[in-house]
Amino acid sequence: MDGITRFANPDLLWLLLVLVPMIAYYVFRTWQGGAAIQVSSVSGVEKTGKSLKYYARHLPFVMRCCAVALLIVALARPQSSEQGSKTSTEGIDIVLAMDVSGSMLAQDFKPNRITVAKEVASKFIVDRVNDRIGIVVFAGESFTQSPLTTDKRTLTNLMSQIRSGIIEDGTAIGNGLATSVNRLKDSDAVSKVVILLTDGVNNAGQITPLTAADIAKSFGIKVYTIGVGSKGNALTPAYDQWGNVVMASMPVEIDEEVLTQIAEKTGGKYFRATDNKTLQQVYDNINELEKTKIETDDFTKYNELYAPYALIALALLVLEFLIGKLWLRRIP
Repeated sequence: MDGITRFANPDLLWLLLVLVPMIAYYVFRTWQGGAAIQVSSVSGVEKTGKSLKYYARHLPFVMRCCAVALLIVALARPQSSEQGSKTSTEGIDIVLAMDVSGSMLAQDFKPNRITVAKEVASKFIVDRVNDRIGIVVFAGESFTQSPLTTDKRTLTNLMSQIRSGIIEDGTAIGNGLATSVNRLKDSDAVSKVVILLTDGVNNAGQITPLTAADIAKSFGIKVYTIGVGSKGNALTPAYDQWGNVVMASMPVEIDEEVLTQIAEKTGGKYFRATDNKTLQQVYDNINELEKTKIETDDFTKYNELYAPYALIALALLVLEFLIGKLWLRRIP
């Protein structure tokens, strides 16, 4: 039998007090003695040992008391409990659209913009336990690095493989956003989000950023935009007159007006990150804004345990009757 955690009718346990008068009356009757027979002498039977029946003569009464006690416990309805909960999750589908143009190697972030962006995005991926996430990269063109998945290990591995120079250079913000929208448009998720990170101005691609924003809006996709880059100038890769790559101090140019319009059109928000710390804060803010909705209903299930007690009580009463009427039967 499972452990008892409660009684549905605990007041009935007071009936156990009925055992007190039962025992008292039995003891009184035992002291009074039963039927007697007069004999001239008991010397012939004094040395006779007491039989098993002598010691078992109180057994029927003990069994009756146990049966009564068990029946009262059964009437009080002992129960065991099971604690549990039902959890329903409304997941969010998120696409991380990351600029991988040459300027993302600028060193105003330590060691550079793209390395920090990958590290912070990877941490964000791990934190989003219940959501599907995809990755899109863009420079002069755009492509999908990973479709939507809940496999966080694969996502972080693919994120680590991103580098500048894997596609033609440039900054096709519109194409990057359009590719992200294409990954989300058929999603059945309650919330669909694009986090678009760039450090420049749209200068490539076939789709303008605002046109892509209109498409995102039509599919109910929210876009958070992040402009990465310090204020003023930053050491950025450039080509010298002989075609060699050198680090030169270049002005940081981010089209904050367009990024703000994209966010406002789609119900998102624009953020500016000027160093490692502020970029981490941006992702933390988005993480808070886009909380996965989890509803948990706690419940307690009670299992009835009275049946075994009632069955044992019935068995004891049957045994009491059989022992008393057959084995310990007395001749009046």
